[in-house]
Amino acid sequence: MDEIVLDSQQRMEKSIESLRASLVTLRTGRANPAILSTLMIDYYGSPTPVNQISSISVPEPRQLLIKPYDRNDMKAILTAINASSLGLNPINEGTSIRLMIPTLTEDRRRELSKQAKKYGEEAKVAIRNIRRDYVDLVKSDDTYPEDYQKKILEDIQKVTDEAIQKIDDICQEKEKEIMVV
Repeated sequence: MDEIVLDSQQRMEKSIESLRASLVTLRTGRANPAILSTLMIDYYGSPTPVNQISSISVPEPRQLLIKPYDRNDMKAILTAINASSLGLNPINEGTSIRLMIPTLTEDRRRELSKQAKKYGEEAKVAIRNIRRDYVDLVKSDDTYPEDYQKKILEDIQKVTDEAIQKIDDICQEKEKEIMVV
């Protein structure tokens, strides 16, 4: 494959990885430490992810256990969890914080499913923008012969179709995971 096509494919893969990172933060019915990955704690005046100042474990399928490395951080973690949009109620156990993950209602599952679709559509738009940028680049470069230019454009379209198919598959898998009771 041409260098331009490989470069476009790498950029599309980065968009797909970004989609995966976004989908991990969506809550399903099971406990997953990744839902806390965006939770920032005020740690000595600077925002720090909770997973950098504590260990997060899953003792049971519907529980998360947060053990801060420093007991003085308990209050900051509790405050951040209460202020977040996670909708979880932390239980202070002295040296650790227990989060009970409630089962999702049907309406909440549909809402999360819509959010997953939204993330997928945003990723598809990013993929199409990457394709547009590379198509414009190839068309504006007069050093390529016409038949070679056409082949590169076909290869870029093929890579784009594969990336969009991956996005569809990832989103469908996440929606199935969300909708499982």
